[in-house]
Amino acid sequence: MDNSVLITVIVAVFIASMAGYLIYLQRRLIIYEKQQSKANSPLPLQAYERLLLLTDRIALPNLINRNAANAISAAELQIMYTKIIREEFDFNVTQQMYISPASWKAIKNLKEKNLQIINQIGQQLPAEATGLDLQKAIMQYLMTNPTAVLHELVSEALSYEAKQLL
Repeated sequence: MDNSVLITVIVAVFIASMAGYLIYLQRRLIIYEKQQSKANSPLPLQAYERLLLLTDRIALPNLINRNAANAISAAELQIMYTKIIREEFDFNVTQQMYISPASWKAIKNLKEKNLQIINQIGQQLPAEATGLDLQKAIMQYLMTNPTAVLHELVSEALSYEAKQLL
């Protein structure tokens, strides 16, 4: 084999391998840029804001403070609270794609625990109980069972994760 042919083959192999390597680097750069744009996207931060608001809105003390129970029965208020919690949760369900699975599970647990508290206390009250009786019973339960106040823990977890994005 002639030296010039050998040199040409070596140069061609070198150029082809360099071109392949450059294509590889370009693809890696595109993947990296996509990951960075997702990480710097305002959507996850907005999701944490919305879910913090959800946590605050379905917190039992806040739910009681926002909804007067003067002229309705305990059963009607129980239905109203249940409806409010479910609607708030359903409105924000799509935000789960932006947060960790553990945080989403904490939000779901908060919703379920609050519904359970409302329904259990509502069932324990007499049929003629007023909405005010239900509110008092829920607040009494929360004061005697500090572990039932999950919204504070969920809020702290969401805030911590949101700060990790900054």
